[in-house]
Amino acid sequence: MLEFLKQPWPWYIAGPLIGLTVPALLIMGNKSFGISSSLRHICAACIPAKIPFFQYDWKKEVWNLFFVAGILIGGFIAAQLLSNPANVVVNPKLATELAGYGITDYHSLIPAQLFNWPQLLSAKGLILMVGGGFMVGFGTRYAGGCTSGHAIMGLSTLQWPSLIATICFMIGGFVMANLILPFILNL
Repeated sequence: MLEFLKQPWPWYIAGPLIGLTVPALLIMGNKSFGISSSLRHICAACIPAKIPFFQYDWKKEVWNLFFVAGILIGGFIAAQLLSNPANVVVNPKLATELAGYGITDYHSLIPAQLFNWPQLLSAKGLILMVGGGFMVGFGTRYAGGCTSGHAIMGLSTLQWPSLIATICFMIGGFVMANLILPFILNL
């Protein structure tokens, strides 16, 4: 059983399992799935300032904090007990393209040529980590939620704003992956 859990799961198993969180949350009390709102709940609980955005009853959403804590604990357990020691399988065309950017290490999910302390402290690393983090945070707030909230929960409940947000997320991802990221990796 443990060996089965260590293998990558196909989309037709993993996708429906993720999708089943929507009816489960709706049945358990009309809860909305989303991760980005948890940061707002943490700030509302920890920041005593009278900022209007944080003035609400965050205790009604404490379940969301437990949900995010479960994701973090589950990720830690999976990394410690269920990690697959085999190299990550990368499509040969992608491997050729990445080699053009100097990325050849596929021993883990995170390429060592991009994510190491000297690299993260370089101009490229700051653009990728700080700039990217800011853009994700700003975009999440501007869109009224994250990709998981809109694409999984919002589309499942037929919300028009979630369809628009998901289309914009996809367009942004395609533009980033095909136009902007190659430029940044060539810096």
